[in-house]
Parts: sequence; C-alpha cells; structure tokens
Amino acid sequence: MVKKKEFAKRNISADKVLELIDYLSVFKLLKIPLPPNKEQILLKLEEEKLIFKRLDKYHITNLGAILFANDLNEFEHLARKVPRVILYDGNNKLKTIKEQEGKLGYAVAFEKLVNYVNDKLPSNEEIGRVFRKQVNIYPELAIRELLANALIHRDFTVRGTSVMVEIFDNRIEISNPGKPLIDVNRFIDHSPESRNELLASLMRRMNICEERRSGVDKVIAQIEVYQLPAPEFIAGDNYTRVVMYSPKSLRQMSKPDKVRACYQHCCLKYVSGEYMTNQSLRERFDIDKKNYSIISRLIREAIGAGVIAEYDTSRMYVPYWAS
Repeated sequence: MVKKKEFAKRNISADKVLELIDYLSVFKLLKIPLPPNKEQILLKLEEEKLIFKRLDKYHITNLGAILFANDLNEFEHLARKVPRVILYDGNNKLKTIKEQEGKLGYAVAFEKLVNYVNDKLPSNEEIGRVFRKQVNIYPELAIRELLANALIHRDFTVRGTSVMVEIFDNRIEISNPGKPLIDVNRFIDHSPESRNELLASLMRRMNICEERRSGVDKVIAQIEVYQLPAPEFIAGDNYTRVVMYSPKSLRQMSKPDKVRACYQHCCLKYVSGEYMTNQSLRERFDIDKKNYSIISRLIREAIGAGVIAEYDTSRMYVPYWAS
C-alpha cells in the first residue's frame, strides 16, 4: 500500500496527470513504444510507480514528480529540490557571473543539465592537422556520472538546499544534500548504497547513470586520462561534495593532492585486478623514467599516510583496505 507521504500530488484527474507529467519522456527514456491510448499510458505510469490510482482519481508519487515533472514548482514540497548551477568569477564566491535553476524533473532535464554544465566549463584549444577545436579540460563522462550520483544519492529529508554545481576558474564542485552512506575513501571499490533505490533503479534503466560499482571507477580513470589532479570527495555534516580540479603539474600539487592521487590510482589498479607500481604511477603523472626517485618518494609518503601498503615486498602496492 502506498503511503500518503509518498505522494507529490493527490486526487487529480487523468488529464491533469498527463499535464503535470512529461509522459512522452517516460516512454522515450525507457525505450518502450508509446501506447495508443490514454488508458494504457496511465496503466504503464502506474506500473512504473509514477502514479497511483484509487477509485476514479490519481495520485502522482514523489518518484513520478521528481523524475518527470514538467514543472517541479507545481509540486509544493519538491519545488526547492531542483538542481542549481552557479558560475563564479575567479576562485572564490565573491563575484557571481550567472546562476541557473531548473524546473524540470531530473530525468527530463538530465541531458540539458549535463550539456549546460559542460558549456560553462573552461576549455583549451586543441590544434589538429587541419582544424582547431575547443576541448573541455574536464572529461564529460566524469561530469555526467558525478551529476547523476548527486541526484540519485541526495537526501530528500534535508530541507532548504538542493544539488549544487559551482564552477570556479580552478575547479568545479558538485554537492548534494545528505552525508554519504559509505566512507568517501571507499567510493571507488564499494558497491553503492542509495537512499533512493527506486529512483536509482529507474535512472539506471534509462542509462542516465552507470551500472553498479563502475561509476566512480570510470570517473577516476577519466581523470587520469586527462592528467588532472585527483578529485576530492568530502563528507560534510549534511552534504556530500566532489571537487574536480583544473590541470596542475606534479610540482604544483600539494602533498595531500599527490597522496590522494596515489591512493586513487592504487584503488583503480586493484579493482581492475592489477597492482600499482612505480611505473604505473609515473604513467599516471606523465613522469619520465629518469625521475623514478620522485615517484618512489611519493609512494613512501602515501605509505606513511596509511593509504597504501606494499604487496608481498615485491614493489607492488595495494590500497590500505586490501592489505
């Protein structure tokens, strides 16, 4: 039996349901044919737990509204749960260039959100054999996965805040309400746990997010391909935040930056069935073989910080939790 608190809108007509819910997107994103009549459309929406029928009236569930609303402002207790994107001038919050707040349901708006954020990110000019082109300094796959994670794992009981994307000159921060359910240091290898399993399951079926256990792994792998500093995962009192940093050389990185990158690289190797070595870490930082000693020193620092351990005295290394 569906509880009253699970409804975003109660006791409305069939026509009102189809006015408030972008039902065309439901069928498009789930890649199923649009039924030939209203009755069958409503039946499928109910089957997916997006609506609930009682007698001759319909109730829209929170799941249906948060994912497929044409306008979340039509649902009083969901209106302030739309994602916000803020673009700042510089590396702090003193000057805001632009702030954008959505109104569509998460599934309906997701591609628009990803494209909007990527459009606002800084880029570099890449010169090919014939043409010049602008290439974002942050990998789109990483942006996509982190946005999906923020929407899926947000805590809907935390009031007065929403999923936030804050873009600075030197970094991008993606935050969602709610403390993480697992240790942030285990994001790479741990099976994800979600407060909103129905929402997460439906978003996976729509290919909005990755399959279980692959999302953060792919983020880290893309960060390494782009030669970016390691992202930082932060657990606050009532929020979870991921910070991705713009390019830095190894010399420009702080000691915590380097140790974090070493740990994440070691985790990525381990979940891929491999071990971190001096060579693999040199390749991660694009460091020449002649600078072997620089990486050896970094590995010693990571061991000293307790985040990695030597595997069987063989100059191969594993994360601390696998030792």
